[in-house]
Amino acid sequence: MELTHFTINDFTSLLGSDAPAPGGGSAAALSGSLGAALCGMVANLTRGRARYADYQELAAEAAEKADALRLALLDALNEDASSYDGFMAALALPKATEEEKALRAQALQDALTASTQSPLHTMELAAEALQLTASLVGRSNKNAVSDLAVSALALKAAMQGAWLNVLINIGSLKDADKAEYFRARGGRILAESLPLADEIYESICEGM
Repeated sequence: MELTHFTINDFTSLLGSDAPAPGGGSAAALSGSLGAALCGMVANLTRGRARYADYQELAAEAAEKADALRLALLDALNEDASSYDGFMAALALPKATEEEKALRAQALQDALTASTQSPLHTMELAAEALQLTASLVGRSNKNAVSDLAVSALALKAAMQGAWLNVLINIGSLKDADKAEYFRARGGRILAESLPLADEIYESICEGM
């Protein structure tokens, strides 16, 4: 199911239904994609403007990178829903014999790993987009400064939302080393990125 082919109305309708997927992980990825898109918008509103001649190279690079991140985060949206489908498929495997139970248990662990890697990837992409947003603060079209603040908010929501999906999955992982890796990696991203998102938002609010 390619959720990114849905209309906005159809996607949000499905999200609000009793279907278990898409859920918070996909919503987090979508939020990240919106944040990256807003970053790209500001960069494109800066390109070609004589008033911002000093920032043309930055704006051009930011526009290209932001669009790549927008698309990558949309892929992460689909990936999140697919990983959940994989978990449900593993849950439905037969368990009548000891061999079947062992195969099912391994399939569940593999699916849980994929379901944890997916939101972690969303966090990594959103953190990268946030750095890009930060690079444009004070070096882009002043008329679009509020859009940079919304970008920071959307990317912060993406990281925090995806983190919750990481946490809920690692509690069921039997591989302690793998669980610790996911916890440590996600924790580092939050520690580095959440203060930056707040700083961007607050600095822009203060300057308006």
